[in-house]
Amino acid sequence: MEKTLVLIKPGGVARNLIGVISQRIESRGLSITAMKLINAERSTVEKHYAEHASRPFFGEVCDYLTSGPVLAMVVSGTNAVKAIRATMGATNPLDASPGTIRGDFALSIEDNLVHSSADLEAAQNEIALWFPEGIVKN
Repeated sequence: MEKTLVLIKPGGVARNLIGVISQRIESRGLSITAMKLINAERSTVEKHYAEHASRPFFGEVCDYLTSGPVLAMVVSGTNAVKAIRATMGATNPLDASPGTIRGDFALSIEDNLVHSSADLEAAQNEIALWFPEGIVKN
């Protein structure tokens, strides 16, 4: 069983989309095995996006993720990484298919509502970063 990280970004939290996003994840047959609503520390966000530190959007992305509450989740299940990425849709919501979270609810790449780990290695690193206290074993 795979585990992956999902973040509902400040825009998704502010728009009260936690329930609908969680429902889509669970309807896909995946399990939410850890969840917490937090105000992300700048240092956590900078570590999370460290691979993009030299890119021009880095500061704006970090500012956005620290601008309000974020819901961090660990999602588990068969092929969880790929299943979640398909459920989220393309990073740019204007390219995301209808029926995906971004395709149905997001309007801009700057506020594309959610993050999900790109692969298993990223998932392990991101879960450790966002859940340093660990998660309940199921």
